[in-house]
Amino acid sequence: MTIQLLEKAIAEVSKRSATEQDIIAMLILEELADEQKWQITFADSADKLAKLAKRVQNDIKAGRVRKMGFDEL
Repeated sequence: MTIQLLEKAIAEVSKRSATEQDIIAMLILEELADEQKWQITFADSADKLAKLAKRVQNDIKAGRVRKMGFDEL
């Protein structure tokens, strides 16, 4: 189904002017590049996030954390 949707999108884009096709292509490429940057960022931060999560767990166990509502922040 995904390929069919992509083919449908490409067919619709191909009906547009060359300028519009270029703009749409640039938007898609920018979105793909942005997604790749996010994946790299998350992959690079996995260890830091794991350490932070462990620290929070330790703080909870030690009683250094209390429940608060948004009005108390």
